[in-house]
This record gives sequence, C-alpha cells and structure tokens, in this order.
Amino acid sequence: MTDRTQSAAFGVAATEPGARVLSGMQPTGDSLHLGSYMGALLNWVRTQEQFDAYFFIPDLHAITVPQDPAQLRQAVRRTAAQYIAGGIDPERSTLFVQSHVPEHVQLAWVLMCQTGMGEASRMTQFKDKSAKGGADSAGVGLLTYPILQAADILLYQPHGVPVGEDQKQHIELTRDLAQRFNHRFGETFRIPEPIIPEVGARILDLQEPAAKMSKSASSPNGLINLTDTDKQIAKKIKSAVTDDGTEIRFDREAKPGVSNLLTIYSVLTGKTVGDIVAEYQGKMYGHLKVDLAEIAVQHLGPVRDRTSELLDDPAELDALLAKGAAKARDVATVTLTEAYQKVGFLPGT
Repeated sequence: MTDRTQSAAFGVAATEPGARVLSGMQPTGDSLHLGSYMGALLNWVRTQEQFDAYFFIPDLHAITVPQDPAQLRQAVRRTAAQYIAGGIDPERSTLFVQSHVPEHVQLAWVLMCQTGMGEASRMTQFKDKSAKGGADSAGVGLLTYPILQAADILLYQPHGVPVGEDQKQHIELTRDLAQRFNHRFGETFRIPEPIIPEVGARILDLQEPAAKMSKSASSPNGLINLTDTDKQIAKKIKSAVTDDGTEIRFDREAKPGVSNLLTIYSVLTGKTVGDIVAEYQGKMYGHLKVDLAEIAVQHLGPVRDRTSELLDDPAELDALLAKGAAKARDVATVTLTEAYQKVGFLPGT
C-alpha cells in the first residue's frame, strides 16, 4: 500500500497527531502464512512508521477451541518472533501478549453485560463454527469472542483498526458497544474506524484460487508458511494453479489464479499490477511463476532466518514481550478505571 492509499484508508485518523492503531493475529498453527504476512503484517510495518501502533498476540482468543498448552506457548513465541522478523520494531510499536494484560478480560465482562444474546449469536464466526459441530458443542468463549475482541480494541482508544474483510462485522459490533456504553454512561470510548488495506488484503490459495489462503487449506501446496524452506516456497509458487489461456492480465473473475500471483508479486516488490502486466506482455505463465518464486524466496528467506534466531533466545524474546505488556497496561489501566467508575464500581485500593 502506498502512503497515499494508506492515509486515505485512515481518513480522519491520518490527520490527528499521535493517532493510534491496534491489531493482532492469533497464534494458530505452526506458523504465520503468506496470506497473513502480506494481508496484515506488511501493512502493520508501514503503519508503525506513521502512527502510535499497538500490536498484540491474542492467545485468549486462541483457546476458544481446544489447544495443547505446550504447543500454544510455542505458537505465541513463534508468532511474536515472526512479527519482529517481519518488521515490527518493539521500540517503535507496543508489542505484547493479550493474556499478559488482564484488563482485556476485565473490560470484556463489562461489555458482555451490554451485549444482547441475539447480537452475539449473529456473529458470522460463531454461526459458522457452531454450525460445523452443533451449537451444543460450541463453548461460551466462542459466543463471546467478538466481545472480548471489542475490549481488546476499546482499551487502547485507537483511531483505527487494521483488519481483513472477514473481521469487519466484529469492528461494527465494537463500534455499537462503544456507542451504547457512551450513551448510557457518558463519553468513555473512542469510536474506532476499520482500516481495510486496498492492496494485499486477500491472498488466495495457490491451489484453489477461489478460496482465501488459510491454515484449513485442502492441500498443503496451496499454503506458504513463513517457516517454509526456500525450496518449498519456490515449488509451491511454480506449481500454483493458473487459468485458461496464456495472457497475463489481472481479472479476479476470469483469471483468479494469475490475478493472485500478480497481487503477491505487487505486494512483495512494491510495483503496481499494471506495471507487472506490462512487463510480462507476450510472456507465458511459466515466466511469471519462475520470477515470482525467486522474488518470494529472496523476501521470505530472511524473515524465516530471523525468526529462527529470535526463537533461539526465548528469554530475550519473553523480556521484550514483558516490556510491551507493561507499556500496554499503562494505557489499558486508565481506560478500565474510567469504565469501572462509570458503571458504578467502588474504587480499589
């Protein structure tokens, strides 16, 4: 995303000194993948250059589905390492783990008491996941997940929240809850704006380009993990599904496979899709794949290697996260104290 399109996405937030943004990605699976890296992390890196940025690892959200405790701890560290390896600077941004800031859960309870059952049960993720296993098998945490997410956001009074299209409904709930609380108890929360990047927001499966790249991919070849070797990265791109015909052009409907490769190429190089299409005029899909494979290896290899270095020193990584949590609590405590006072709780000692 260029600076111009990013500023446009922020709207009023981009004009306010010290504008704050907040976002996070769950520590699920054994690695972040190319879709989360390009759709979120790269945009976060640009965000921290201009704004007061807060990025967190939502481990509380992760346990809405069963987790192996040891694997969860490992996944949280790996996600934090990949944030940093991907360009998040803990000195410039506030980087922390959600469970290290207890104010998230404390504010979530207050917001749950302002949320209707119907409102919570209409959230798309709850409907989708509970439909797969049946409503009786879904935990209460899955139902209240979006309310905890609202607390995650409102604690830090952000101007904007970088999210994908699939999270837009949750931001709408956050805004509704903030407005409802403010109306009932007095101005307390800033009403945040969703920030959906114009480029790279939706990276598709390399084998099924009609579907978003996801850990639930039907084929491992459709998914590039940030832990993949150079050989694995190159092989997956070179074997990516393309489309009928031979013309290299961007058309999400008629040419989803090629369009996905062009999007990846654009985000990794900073070139416009139009310039890339012009560069490959008269060339075959194979030429595009070979070049993109080399670009991806050159870009992702250093991220993988830096992640490994960070994980080799877990004590230092944990110290960075503890420092970030302390900074986050400085802000979160102020917001929670005000919300508690507004709803009528006695002040603590």
